[in-house]
Amino acid sequence: MNRTARDRGRDRDEEGRARSARPRDGLGRPLPYGAEGVPRQPEGVVRAPDETLREAQRLLDAGMPFHAHEVFEDAWKSGPGSERDLWQGLAQLAVGLTHAARGNTAGGARLLRRGADRLAGGPGSTAAAAYGIDAVGLVAWARELAERAGEGGEVEAVTEGAAEGADTAGVTRPAAAVGRTAVERVPVGRVPVGPVVVDAAAEAPRLRPDRP
Repeated sequence: MNRTARDRGRDRDEEGRARSARPRDGLGRPLPYGAEGVPRQPEGVVRAPDETLREAQRLLDAGMPFHAHEVFEDAWKSGPGSERDLWQGLAQLAVGLTHAARGNTAGGARLLRRGADRLAGGPGSTAAAAYGIDAVGLVAWARELAERAGEGGEVEAVTEGAAEGADTAGVTRPAAAVGRTAVERVPVGRVPVGPVVVDAAAEAPRLRPDRP
């Protein structure tokens, strides 16, 4: 019988660091213990920049941007401070694509814009040029995808059924409109109009268009 997370205690990796052992799907979403998931990227791997970019591109093309973000995370943690904006920016693009593919449009758009800002100028764009990374193209891709993802958004909607005299912001509607016997305060809320469905593999950016 599989134990629950509480029964197991806090999960740790082979080196004793806290890290969830729950399997994850291709977009990094946790699955129940015992389920068949997609192997996580090993943590703390030191790679040369070219190797980082090749491995991340492979994962992006396979529709696994969450795993690509882990590769970029290793690069920013092990690389020089002068390249931090580059690798953090790329990691944010990968996580933004992950959230957009999961249906979290607002979070995805926000992270895509943050990553684009890190690559749009300063140390991020300078380091990108040194490794042949198409920073201009990535910034344009991220902002365009963020714009599309943000179109899902939310709209004002009326929620029926509030009790008369309830202390809540809303609009007043006739009782007949809501099937009650008295005029009620009907709160106004925000509801999603439906997330933009993003195919992570189809949307995968090219980090270096002239290289594999």
